[in-house]
Amino acid sequence: MKMPARNIVSQDVPSSAVRYSRLATDDDGYIDLQFKRSPPKVPYKAIALATVLFLIGSLLIIIGALIFFQDRSLYRTVPVLIIGILVFLPGFYHLRIAYYASKGYPGYSYDDIPDFDD
Repeated sequence: MKMPARNIVSQDVPSSAVRYSRLATDDDGYIDLQFKRSPPKVPYKAIALATVLFLIGSLLIIIGALIFFQDRSLYRTVPVLIIGILVFLPGFYHLRIAYYASKGYPGYSYDDIPDFDD
């Protein structure tokens, strides 16, 4: 099956009535708009969760330190400190990324924070 040629606009319209514009000689098939970045989507839920983890972890570390300095017993202190550190670290890490991304530091982006909206 033969495909119609692209330069035939219509049988009824004479070629002198059709407006043409010359294509750029350096056209490589790309337009500038496709390379523009959209504004970053801020993952508010993930940042709120990181803040909660950071605060709970900080509180558990402080409670663990107070238990240790009051009783000098490791069997109570160690579990509280371990849980506090395990909760504190991811919260601190993601809050640090969110802070640097909000300030516009190179290498930091909100894309590095897992988003729960998907």
